[in-house]
Amino acid sequence: MANPRKIAVLALNKINSQGAYSNIAVNSFLKESDLTPNDKAFATALIYGVLDRKITLDYVLKRFIKTPLKKLSPFVLDALRVAVYQIMFMDKVPESAAVNEAVKLVKNSKDSKFSGFVNAVLRNVLREENLLPQDNSIHSLSVKFSCPVKIIESFIGDYGIDNAVSLLSQALKPAPLTVRVNTLKTDIDVFIDEIGVDCEKTTPNGAVIINKGISVENNPLYKQGHFHVQDTASQTAVSVLEPKPNDRVLDMCAAPGGKSFGMALLMENKGEIISCDIYDHKCELIKKSANRLGLDIIKPIVQDATVYNADLGEFDCVLCDVPCSGLGIIRRKPDIKYKDFEEFNNLPKIQLEILQNAKNYLKAGGKLLYSTCTLRKAENEEIVDEFLAKNKDFKLNYSHTFMPHIDGTDGFFCALLEKI
Repeated sequence: MANPRKIAVLALNKINSQGAYSNIAVNSFLKESDLTPNDKAFATALIYGVLDRKITLDYVLKRFIKTPLKKLSPFVLDALRVAVYQIMFMDKVPESAAVNEAVKLVKNSKDSKFSGFVNAVLRNVLREENLLPQDNSIHSLSVKFSCPVKIIESFIGDYGIDNAVSLLSQALKPAPLTVRVNTLKTDIDVFIDEIGVDCEKTTPNGAVIINKGISVENNPLYKQGHFHVQDTASQTAVSVLEPKPNDRVLDMCAAPGGKSFGMALLMENKGEIISCDIYDHKCELIKKSANRLGLDIIKPIVQDATVYNADLGEFDCVLCDVPCSGLGIIRRKPDIKYKDFEEFNNLPKIQLEILQNAKNYLKAGGKLLYSTCTLRKAENEEIVDEFLAKNKDFKLNYSHTFMPHIDGTDGFFCALLEKI
C-alpha cells in the first residue's frame, strides 16, 4: 500500500524542483497510486497545504538549519516541510506521527544518511513555543500569511492594510466548490436532490455551492452534462453581460470555457458563440465540454485575441476575460504566489491591446465585458479607465471588484462597457 506522505513529498518535488503545475502533478501521482480515498484526501491536503504555507514553513526551518535550504536535498527539504506543516496546521495528526513518519521516509530513501538530521530538526521545532514573528511588519505578514512581500504591498497599495490582511487570511482558507447547473437538462431543485451531498442554491440563478467534497469528473451528473464548475463571481459576470437568445457572442479568451457555457445557458442554446483560444488543444477541450453539456451553439476556434479577424463579423456581445496575474484565485492555485512578480508588469499592455481589439467586433449598441481573476488595479480599473479615455464612443455601465472576504467568491473584476 502506498504511503500518502511519500506521495505528497514526491509530488512537491515535482512542483517545487521541476516547475510542474500543482494540479497536474497531484492528479498524476494520485491516479498512479493505490491509495485509499481517505489517504488520497490526506495526501492532497498535505500537498496544497505545504504550497499554501511554503514561506511560513521555510521561515521556521531556517531557524533550525544553518545550511541554506536550497542546498538541502529536495526530497529531504520537502519531507521536512510536510512534517512541519502537520505539526503547525493539522491538529488531528499527532506530532509524534509527523516526526516519526518523516524520519522513516528519509531513512528509506537514497538520502537515508540525513534521517538523523531530520529527526533533530523536527525535535527542535517541537520544543519551540513561538515559531512565528510577533510584530506586524510587512515581512512578518509575509511569514504569517505565506505570501511574497510584493503581493502584500500590491494589496495594501490598492485596498489598504485592513482589506489586505483580510484578503491574505481568506486566501489560506479552503475555496468552495461552486457549480452552474445546466438548466437545459435539469431543474436546480432536482439537481440538488440528485447530487446526493449537502449543497445549497446561491446567486446568480443556477449557481449551487456543494458543501461536501465530490469527485467531479467521476460524478454521474457531471458525465451526463448536468453541471460545470464555475465560481459565482464568474457566473455573475456572465449575467452582467446578459447575452440573449439568438445573439452573436464572441468570447475572446475562452479556455477552459466556463463563461462560454454560462452564456450559452442564458441564451437557451439559441444563437452563436465563437469561443477563441490561441492553442488548438484548449479549443478541443472547450468543444469536448460543450458536447458533454449539449451546447451546440458554441464554436471553438484558434484565434489570437490581440489580432483582429474581419472574417468573424460583428457581435452583439463580446467577452474579454484576459490573461492576468491570477492573484484573485491563490486560494485555489497557491503556486501562483511564487511566480516572479516582475512578470505581472508586462500584463497591462497585453490586456489593453486585447480590449482595444475587442471593440472592433462590436455592433453599435453592443456590449463589451472586460474581466480578470486578479485583484491588481493596474490590471483592472486602470485598464478600463485608459480604454475609456481613448474611446469616447464607449461608456461604462457597471464595474465591480469581487473580494473573497466580502463577497464570498474568488477575487475577480469585471466592467461592462457599451458602444454608444
